[in-house]
Amino acid sequence: MDKVVGMSELTRVGRRTYLKYVGAVAIAIAGAVGGYYLYVGLPKPELPRTETQTQIAKNIAPKEAYTLIQNNIGNPNFVILDVRTPAEFADEHIENAINLDYYSETFRDELNKLDKTKIYLIYCRTGSRGESSLAIMKELGFREVYNISGGITEWKAEGFPTTK
Repeated sequence: MDKVVGMSELTRVGRRTYLKYVGAVAIAIAGAVGGYYLYVGLPKPELPRTETQTQIAKNIAPKEAYTLIQNNIGNPNFVILDVRTPAEFADEHIENAINLDYYSETFRDELNKLDKTKIYLIYCRTGSRGESSLAIMKELGFREVYNISGGITEWKAEGFPTTK
């Protein structure tokens, strides 16, 4: 009859073999349990989910911007953001745009207060402030932001409307 021995009584080689055997049995049991869940269709224990969201932050041509605006008419989750000065904005702007002055000392803080889950279309006069704003919004974690390449200058050059 075989004698059951403790780990201290096993030889070094015997201990190694014993541990390999125990490890193999543990792996086999884990595989069997996992396979059982798959076979029976029982719910698997829930692991914490990490939500990965794709972030969009890119420059688009005025024509693409116009299409984006048209596709979002009446969408409360779509915001047109003019980052020029209040005087530039008063002179003319894209219809339904809101103004947030890039040169304001509180610009970054004001951006950070906005809802980061909405879709934003930003523009400035020629594109520089818009591109900088795009980078800031990306850094702040906004989900979807587009900047009009060439700003309102290019927008008008391509014949798209503005309002006062």
